[in-house]
Amino acid sequence: MTIFPGLRRRLSRRTLLGAVGWAALGGPARAVVRPPAPAPGTRRLKLVNAHTDETFDGPYRSADGPIAGAAAELSEFLRDHHSGAIIAMDMSVIDFLWDVLNAVGAGSATILSAYRTIETNATLARTTFGVAEHSQHMYGRAIDFTIGAALPEALAAARAMTRGGVGWYPQSHFIHVDTGPVRNWNLGGRDLQDLLLDPAETHEPPLRSAVLKRPATGRTGSDDAILPSQYAPQPARDNPIGPSQYSSSGVKEELLRPSQYSGGS
Repeated sequence: MTIFPGLRRRLSRRTLLGAVGWAALGGPARAVVRPPAPAPGTRRLKLVNAHTDETFDGPYRSADGPIAGAAAELSEFLRDHHSGAIIAMDMSVIDFLWDVLNAVGAGSATILSAYRTIETNATLARTTFGVAEHSQHMYGRAIDFTIGAALPEALAAARAMTRGGVGWYPQSHFIHVDTGPVRNWNLGGRDLQDLLLDPAETHEPPLRSAVLKRPATGRTGSDDAILPSQYAPQPARDNPIGPSQYSSSGVKEELLRPSQYSGGS
């Protein structure tokens, strides 16, 4: 297991010698050393990578801005685990993650996916239902994560922030956040024909799939903006596909054919 210390503080020589001297004089053998309080404006993250078992635990931002060493460690930690490729992660999406975790008092999170190369994303888009062809993951602007029982509250907090894309995958128990255009979607119920939600109407997490409002299609924003049509059902094919790439152990992965989602009575 690789541990990214995140600028872990070391005990000073004076503190260590003081503790040893106190024990030699008959004092308690255990010296309690309290870590200093974090400086104002410091942000810390405690993350586990579900695929590599690596951890990041430490500060990544100070009052002066992102900590360069920690930003580099996070970019490595959040690399494409399929290929090992690394990109400089967008610090805005890391801040988005921190704000969501902080809003619900979550002390840590498990990362399921972050950066993906174009090749990795293309492979997943061909083989996995719900993977966008022009995903923000390819630009280091997206993170898929899970936490404990507070995940629905984290979803509500993320959508209330209206800072980018927020996807809800209740059957696989994870949230997608990105710093692309503001949009929301659910993926995990039986009515998957409409996957985009109106951001103004989705501050509360729907715990069941709902009838979703379809926005007007068309390209908006920059060239790498995600189109609503990316989340439309894929053309029918003969090969069955699994509904999720992150199904947890013990959850039955039912194979679904795209024709199940076509319109009809």
